Order: sequence, then C-alpha cells, then structure tokens
Amino acid sequence: MLEFLGEPLAYEFMQRAFVVAVAAGVVCALLSCWLIHVGWSLMGDAISHAVLPGIVLAYLVGVPYVVGALVFAFLAVVLIGSVRSTTVLKEDTVMGTVFTALFAVGVVLLSLYPSQVDVHHVLFGNILGMTRSDAVQVVVIALVVAVLLVGARRTVTLWAFDPGFAAAVGVNVRVVRWVVLLMLALTTVAGVQAVGVVLVVALLITPGATALLWTRRFHHMLWIAPVVAVSSGVLGLYASYWWDVSSGAAIVLLLSAHCAVAWVAGPRQFLRARISARRRNPVGAAGRAAVSVAVRSQQ
Repeated sequence: MLEFLGEPLAYEFMQRAFVVAVAAGVVCALLSCWLIHVGWSLMGDAISHAVLPGIVLAYLVGVPYVVGALVFAFLAVVLIGSVRSTTVLKEDTVMGTVFTALFAVGVVLLSLYPSQVDVHHVLFGNILGMTRSDAVQVVVIALVVAVLLVGARRTVTLWAFDPGFAAAVGVNVRVVRWVVLLMLALTTVAGVQAVGVVLVVALLITPGATALLWTRRFHHMLWIAPVVAVSSGVLGLYASYWWDVSSGAAIVLLLSAHCAVAWVAGPRQFLRARISARRRNPVGAAGRAAVSVAVRSQQ
C-alpha cells in the first residue's frame, strides 16, 4: 500500500500533476456550483471548445499556450455576450454558433500545421507533461478565481438564484454576469491544461451536479463539490500511473462514478416525496390554477 501511494510521488512530473489536479479541481468545482444553478452548463462547453485556435496559435508563435487560450476564452465570452444583447437569439443558440465557429477555426489550424501541435495533448490534456511554469500558471489562475468567488459569494449567489431581487436591492447584475463569465473563462483555461478541451466540461459540471444530489443546501455544496473533484483528480492520477491509462479520461470517469453513487445512494427523500405527491394529486398546482381560471371565467 505504501508503495502504491508513495512511488508516484517520487517523480517530479507526478508531483506537479497532483498540484495541478488539486488546484484545477477546487476552482472548477467551486464555480460549477453556481453554473448549474444559473443554467450555464453549455457555456463552459462553449468556452472550452473556443480556446482551441488560441492554443494552436500559441504553439505556433512559441508563447505559453495559456496566453492564447485566455485570449480566445475572453473573445468567446465577449462575442457570446455581444451577440446575445444585440439580437433576438436565445443564449443557447448564440453559444452553439460561436463555439462551433471558433472550434472549426482551431481544427483548420490543426490541419494546416499538424506537425507543430500535439492534437492528443490539446484535446485530452497533458497533465503529466506539464512544466513547472505551466503548473505555476494553473495555480495562480485557480487562486485568483477562488479568491474572487469566495469574496463575492453572497453577491454571486443572490444573482444566480434571483437576479430580479438582486437588481432590486442594488446589485449591478450586468457587472456580476460579466465578472462570472470572465471567471469562467479563466477557470476553463486552468481545466483545459489538466484534462484537455474535450473533457474540461466534466470538471465544470459534474462536481456541482454530484454535490446537488447529496444536499440542497448551497453552502454544503461548496464543500462537497471540491472534495469530489480533488479525490477524483488524485485517484485518477494514481490510476493513470499504475495502469497506464489516459489521466484526463481517468479523472473524468471517477467524477462520473462519484455522480452515479450520489444518484443511487444520495438522500433523495425530497424527490420521493414529490413523486408521491404527484401520484396522489396528478393535476398539481398548475392544473388547479387552470381549473380555477376556467371556473371564474364561466361565472
């Protein structure tokens, strides 16, 4: 057992991988708690795919690819926000249009310069091959976003659950929305370095979803989600080392396993109660309201 746990830690590349997995896991998990309540699951997927051309261009120019990823992450956020606010298109439509366009640009660049970029590392991450500077970048991004989230958690939570009330009590909901989008862009870049463009959406959704299956108290979710993400990251790296499997895929599979356990064994009394209530009264509140309106109209 000691050999199983200790041998990977003897290598510097594994030490860096564990640090990155913990840092990226914590910040992605924290943000995921708000994302699933706002309904921005697709937003994380959109930004993660939109950074592909930035990563490819950064490789070609010879700068840290976190720079290119950040530029295109912010570009995606600005494009989505601008198109949404100036057209009648719904947000999910805008996100789908923008991220597919930017992802297609990245694919074209990959096809034009195939020998310059390792496609596997871009799409599925390269957490075991990260340099010290890469690890430092991820940790710094994670710290910045975590501090912002914790410091503004009351305001962000109020905006996420009831933006109308937040605006009524003086919160600038437009500013909060843009700040959260920028934090999502930063967090996505940190996650991409760990598990790649394709799998990062799991880090941005599954921890929060798993926590919600265990509890309905939001402040409890903020503890459960990071525990789920960090344990999945650490165990996924051990699985990658000992069984020679993709580290990113192993981390995501363990996240999915956590979610499955919560779905099967979690405290779902409230769900059972709602199902029982619907069986006893299949009409429900909406049906009763409709009947009431119909009766009044006939009187």
